This record gives sequence, C-alpha cells and structure tokens, in this order.
Amino acid sequence: MSANSFADELRNRSDEQLATLFQIRPDLLTPVPPDMAALAVRANSTPSLLRATEGLNKFQNDILIAAATLAQPFKRTELVAVTDTSASAVLDYFIDAALIYQDEDKYRISSNLLNILGDSPAGLGPITGIKFSDKQLKEAPKESLAVLDKLIWGPPRGSVSNIKSPGKAIGWLLENKILTPIDSQTVVLPREIGIALRGKKVFKELQKTQPKLEGTNRKQKDIDRAAIANISDFLRWTEELAHNWSDEPPMALRAGGLGIRDLKRTADHLGIDETCVAFVAELLYLAGLIVIDTDDAILPTAAFDLWITRSHEERWHNLVSLWLETSRVSGLIGKVEQKFTAPLGPEIDRAGISSLRKKLISTLDSQKELAPEFESLSEVIKWQAPQRFNSDYVKWTMREAEWLGVTGQGAISTFGSNLISDQEELGVEAALPKPVDHILIQADNSAIAPGPLTVEISNELGTIADIESRGGATVYRFSEASIRRGLDHGKTGDHIKDFLKKNSKTPMPQPLEYLINDVAKRHGRLRIGAASTYLRCEDEGLITQILHDKKVESLQFRKLAPQVLISEIESAEVLIVLREGGYLPAAENANGILISAPNIRRSKSRPKPPRFIAEPTTPTEVVIQSAVRALRAGERATSHRPQEIPRTTANETLEILNQYIEEQASLTIGYADTNGGVSNRVIDPISISLGTLNARDHATGQVIPFKISRITGVSLAK
Repeated sequence: MSANSFADELRNRSDEQLATLFQIRPDLLTPVPPDMAALAVRANSTPSLLRATEGLNKFQNDILIAAATLAQPFKRTELVAVTDTSASAVLDYFIDAALIYQDEDKYRISSNLLNILGDSPAGLGPITGIKFSDKQLKEAPKESLAVLDKLIWGPPRGSVSNIKSPGKAIGWLLENKILTPIDSQTVVLPREIGIALRGKKVFKELQKTQPKLEGTNRKQKDIDRAAIANISDFLRWTEELAHNWSDEPPMALRAGGLGIRDLKRTADHLGIDETCVAFVAELLYLAGLIVIDTDDAILPTAAFDLWITRSHEERWHNLVSLWLETSRVSGLIGKVEQKFTAPLGPEIDRAGISSLRKKLISTLDSQKELAPEFESLSEVIKWQAPQRFNSDYVKWTMREAEWLGVTGQGAISTFGSNLISDQEELGVEAALPKPVDHILIQADNSAIAPGPLTVEISNELGTIADIESRGGATVYRFSEASIRRGLDHGKTGDHIKDFLKKNSKTPMPQPLEYLINDVAKRHGRLRIGAASTYLRCEDEGLITQILHDKKVESLQFRKLAPQVLISEIESAEVLIVLREGGYLPAAENANGILISAPNIRRSKSRPKPPRFIAEPTTPTEVVIQSAVRALRAGERATSHRPQEIPRTTANETLEILNQYIEEQASLTIGYADTNGGVSNRVIDPISISLGTLNARDHATGQVIPFKISRITGVSLAK
C-alpha cells in the first residue's frame, strides 16, 4: 500500500467516518496530524497498529488474521468463505478503524500490518498460486498423508536431510506440487493447499462470543462486609507504613527502589506479607505521598499530612483510581528471573496492563454477586484481549482488587462498582466502622483496641506499643523496647502513664506502671554521640561492665576515660547493638544535649512519582470535531504551497482583505512567525483594526488576531 493511496481513501471519508476513526483509535489525535497524508502515515505506523490490534477481541483478531491469509486485495465474499458470515460486520469495523481499507471493489491490508501479523498467519505457508484439487490426494501414499497431517495446522514448514533425496513420502508430495521446496533442507505447504486441506476454512473453530463466566454466587451484603474490612485494613496499612518510614526511613538502592531487607522489616511491622507491602508502597509512591529524597532516604512527603486529614472515601478513591490507571505491575517485584526486582524501582512498567485491569473489573461488574473461578475468568479475559492476556496479570489483579476492597470474597463490591461507574457517593464512609476513642489495658502488659482507633490515639499508641495481632480487635503489647521507643520520641514516663490512664477504660496494672518507671529511670544514663562514636556515663561501674560484655564486643570499645568509651562503629549501629544487649542508651547531639524530640521526618524533595506508560483516553466529541476541522483546513492549506501565494505589500494586503471581508470568503494566507518561518493558514476574515486582522482559523475553529505586517500573501481557499 502506498501512503498516497491510503491518504486518498481517508480524504474520501465523511466527517462522521473520521470521527468514528478517532473514537476507535484515539492515539491518532496526539498531536492532530497536519493533513490526511500525515494521518495515513501515523495510522500505518507500527506503534499505532500494534495498539489498535492489541485492543481486538479473539473473534476480531481471528478475522483479521484470516484476512491476512488471503491474496491482497481480497473480496468480502472470499473472507466470509474462509471464516463465517459474521466476518462481514467485523470487516466493516476494520474499515472504520483504518486497519483495512477499500481498494475499488476489493479490500486491502497494509504491508506494514501484514508484517506485524507475521509471514505465517494462522500457521499457514506462503501464497504460491498453485492450483490444487482434492482428487490429487486419492492416490497419495499413507506416509505422505501422515506428513500432511503434521503440516496442515502449522507450522507449515518441515525439514528434510536432502531435498534431492527426500524419501518416498515427501518425494511424492514434492512431485505432485503439494509441498514446495524453500531450500536444500526445507519444504513448505503452500497457503492455498493448507486452507483447502482445512476444509476451506482458516480456523478449526471460531469463537464468536465471549465464554460464559462461571463461579460461586455470593450475597451482596457478604461481599460488601468483606470488602469494607479490606478497605479499612488497606487504609490502615498506608498510614502505618508512612509513619514507620517517618520514624525509620529505609534507604533506596543504588539502582533505585526499596531493598529486600527493608521490605521484610516493614512487612513484619505491618503484619502482612511482602507482596502486599510492595503494593501499598507502590500506590503511596504513585500518589506522591512517599518519595525518594535527595539523600536516598525514602520518606513521607508533606502531602501525606494533608492526605491523612481527608475522608476515608476520598483517600480510597484516590488510591484505587491510580491503581486502575498505572502501568506499573507490583506483582513483578522479586519475580524477574533470579534478580530481585525492587518496589519503587524502574523495572515494573508494562504497556497495556491498565486496559487489562479495567476489562477485568468491568467483567466482574457485569456479573454482580458472582465470585468467578480463576480458570473461567482467565478464559473470558483471554477472549477479550488475546494479545495482552497473561494469566499472572489476571491473578495479580484479582489479588490487588481484594486488598483494595474493590472486591470482597472474589466478587465485585458495591464500592468498586460505584467507583467504575463514576458515582459521586461511593458508600465507603458510611460503611466503615466508626473509630473508637479508648483501649482496654490487660494484666499481661497488653492493650486491646476494640475497633479502629482515632488517628490521634492510634499514632500515640503505635509509638509506645507494638501490634501483636490484628483483626476486629487489635492487640498491642507493651515492652521495654516499645517504652524506650516512646522515650526516644520525647515522651516522659509520666506522659506515657497519663496517656494510658486517660484513654483506657480498664485500670493500669501495676506491672505495667513498674515497667514504665523502670525504663524511664534507666533511659539516658548512657549517652551516644558521633566522634566516630563515643559512649559516656557517670556510672564508672556500668562503663566497665559494657567494656567486658561479650554481647557487645563487636563494637570494639576502647576506654578513653573512666566515664568514656569510643568505637569506630557508626553511632546508629552502636545504639542498636547496645539495645539488643539489654542496655538503654540515648543519643545526644554535638552539644551534648539529649536528642528526645519526636522523630517526624518529611521529605524536602518535591514528589516525583515514577513514570508510567499512559494509554490514550477516548477523546470528547468537541475534541474530535476540532480535530476533523483542523484536518480539513490542513488539507486546504496543503493544496496551496507558500510559493503559490502571491506576495503582496502591506497596502495591497489590506485592500485584498477588505474586499474578501465583504464577500465573506475563506482565504489562505502566508503568515510569518517570529523566527521568519512562513506557514499557510486557512481563515475566514472578520474585521481589521489597528493593523490586525481578526479571523476564524479553520485549524482551531477559534477567532485569532493576525498581524497584517506578518501576512506575506493572500489567495482564495479551495
């Protein structure tokens, strides 16, 4: 196909037909082509054709492949003959989509699209023009028929040791021109003969309709109950992860992303598996709520503090919307060959995954109260998008939808359905349990939260206690390490006791009070600073004990003074090892002042979420109509080259413009830009004022001022 012939076909289309083309293939509008020739080139480009064919369902894809098997150009009846009568309607769709164009009374596929579809479409060999009759096979040896059985449904090529001595079976087929030699060791079954042997059909069976979705029926109230629990958990995970990374920021890998050690540590802290942590982190990263800072620390941003004040429904809507649109696939994390693929890293973008997610969720929405079986769902998605289908993607999408609460018990929730149908009220806020403002302290140094806690109590309690178990009620455990963590955050022993007494509906047990008092008394007796690291204490006996303690000998302390030890190990590491050894040191700054301020860190960098491969969205009718007008204007302008417009002086230009304003004629003007470049513009002149022509530009449909001094020439538009 020549670009010109295709362009001519596009020129002959009506405005309505062009609008249909842009609806089917919105990528052709970015940017709007200057004329039909440019549109033809873009529509026939490999990226655009791949995008268009990837959007076909299995039946459409099979019909396109069948069309590619025919000699070009082909008749509509020929396509129907080798497929099905339904192929006629699909052919019309291909014409609308400019995948196939009309060539007089026949139809043609572009050579580029034929190359994309491959040289053996449907497992058939090349077209040779050989005449074939079924009668030829009546006398064929059984061995020859056995060879044909292996080639009929592809691949159509076979190997021989020597084409000059092929053996009886292949020799007979070559002699009767049923097989054709390609080289000295390869034979091929011609396409015409292959189709004939298939019963004059390209495929054994055409699956014209989507398979039925099979699964287990659920009650909507049970689905929503499970989904809202998932939503509650997921929003809590986002908060806990951001707060944890504020307290203990992980460091990004050199190659980018979160290391496996920090991933496991965060998973332990949240009480969920690593794949779920990676998914939560990815969504927060996409939302700009966490970012890799300039010093490679992964920190929450200031936007997180604003985000956390919004309603649960707003937060959920924000994250789910990002999930539906992103090209990042968190399921790939840790799964590329033997190499660890990091969360937040650059290696998990996949084109077309967003479209696949939307198809899957829409499929679930079409069968409400049905939790589909995985195999059945996979078959449906495979039919809807055969070129983009990947069973892992289906599995990961269903898993992520459940985490998010888009589904519950494997079926779409009311909240998920409301979101994809763009409902103003999603129902999340009303369905979530109301936060509780109290805890129940137990005698075993634990506390029970009988429901989701208020943000204030949750943040405070998370600082001084560790989560032991989660569920309808969350169990927190107080320990020496957790109380020390609270003291490190600037709290005092009295502050911790007052908080617990105020917010617990059960009295504080005496052992817990003793624990808090004991840790508070010992906290800060040891002081750590950077020098490489020094350790000082007024208690010389404690200094001597640490110096000879086998549990901390890895720190390689040296005695500098009766009350001072030094180490070459970084102060942060010394702090950790001493605490693991049962000591309770506190850090101090360069001025010897105890560091006890709350460790609330925020990134100073502006959020730069990872790039993702965006998919063209369906343009609005206004955008499409503007594009069609611009194309028509470009065509008119193309027919008038700059040199064809006679050059005029400013006075001559004014005279001509005034004449055509009265006649209300469309004009083509040469217009110079600030760099001296001249372009042709098709306009409808309206008025002239103060050296400026006001005219409607056909390319944009808007009224634009043109400086008369920059108009190089004027002619009537054709």
